[in-house]
Amino acid sequence: MSPNVTLDRLSATFSALADPTRRAMLARLAKGEASVNELAAPFAMSLPAVSKHIKVLEKAGLITKGRDAQWRPCRIDGEQLKVAMDWIGQYKQFWEERLDRLDTYLLTLQQNSDPDINPTKGELK
Repeated sequence: MSPNVTLDRLSATFSALADPTRRAMLARLAKGEASVNELAAPFAMSLPAVSKHIKVLEKAGLITKGRDAQWRPCRIDGEQLKVAMDWIGQYKQFWEERLDRLDTYLLTLQQNSDPDINPTKGELK
């Protein structure tokens, strides 16, 4: 997948995850497949509004809708969530490395500081 396609897909994923209703739907689907009516039950909204949320989740690649006679079960698809987690993981590693270096630097400063100076106030004891 090209970097632009990946970024477009990530944008769709994060946009879909930005809405609390869609996050709640994903949480429900993490427990197992559900029909549109089952997904709609906890929300005070019309079925067309719920369907719009489901379409956003589908377009982002976060869920799939199957066909089982008249029942169209929705299922979570973890692949796109994994892509998003991997992307976030790059930045997590970056910040962990930065914070580790800062910690090392601060420990060095503390070990090399004048013991007669209060390190929190910069005052003589």
